[in-house]
Amino acid sequence: MTTVRRTPKILLTLSAMAFASGALAYTGTECKEDGNCWQPKPGYPEVIAGTKYDPKHDPNELAKQQESIKAMEERNRLRVEHFKKTGEFIYDVRRIPAS
Repeated sequence: MTTVRRTPKILLTLSAMAFASGALAYTGTECKEDGNCWQPKPGYPEVIAGTKYDPKHDPNELAKQQESIKAMEERNRLRVEHFKKTGEFIYDVRRIPAS
């Protein structure tokens, strides 16, 4: 006697029904303007600052990226300056002879 497993078929049917009901729940009538239909979840504040959703970035952490960019620009300046003088491009700025 053979046992037939119908569990995958039932799960597939249930998931298709759940997907269809979710798609039918959206009417598209609550758009602020054409293409802007995002709606916040209930309880999401109008203003983010000072709430639990505020990321509260540390200014010192944010300044690290700017310092890194300044250092990169200085290294690039030294490379280009040496290349213009000698016609030789040296990637490692520590190997560029001091002028």
